[in-house]
Amino acid sequence: MHLILASASRYKREALERLGLPFDCEDPAIDETPQNGEAPESLVLRLCEQKARAVSDRWPGALVVAADQVAELYGAILHKPGTPERARAQLAAMAGRTHRLLTAVAVTDGARLERRLDVHVMTMRPLSDDAIARYVARDNPVDCAGAYKIERAGIALFASVVGADPQAIVGLPLMSLVDLLARFGVELP
Repeated sequence: MHLILASASRYKREALERLGLPFDCEDPAIDETPQNGEAPESLVLRLCEQKARAVSDRWPGALVVAADQVAELYGAILHKPGTPERARAQLAAMAGRTHRLLTAVAVTDGARLERRLDVHVMTMRPLSDDAIARYVARDNPVDCAGAYKIERAGIALFASVVGADPQAIVGLPLMSLVDLLARFGVELP
């Protein structure tokens, strides 16, 4: 079966490569604007579903994988910061606090779509403005929900991380994905 990752993210591509399956990538090019009053869980599930369907519509017969992720701090959704200034501001808001990182994954064959939500509870250490500035200069996490790269120096920002799949923090929950792929007849390993 032709497998397509509905993403332009190198992080998701690198994660999926770990499973050893051949796949192609395609940018789903959807509007990711949250709907008015949309809860973080609803947002990530809706976006991963829309991404999967958008690419599936272009590739009939393919098996499409999509994912989305947001950080949530006391009800506020934190998107990819986009700039070092916004990354520093997000990290300052999360320093010494606990936030949730929500990662959704969807798989569709065009006829059927299944999805899962992975939630991590992440507690950051208290951080000085100087420590935050040094971290942002080092990892440049402007393209990451929550403004950190836990797979790099960002691990040092945290006092604790609670969740089922550490790979989900990077953007693609592989444990959930393996279960979903099995439902579509893809057995690993």
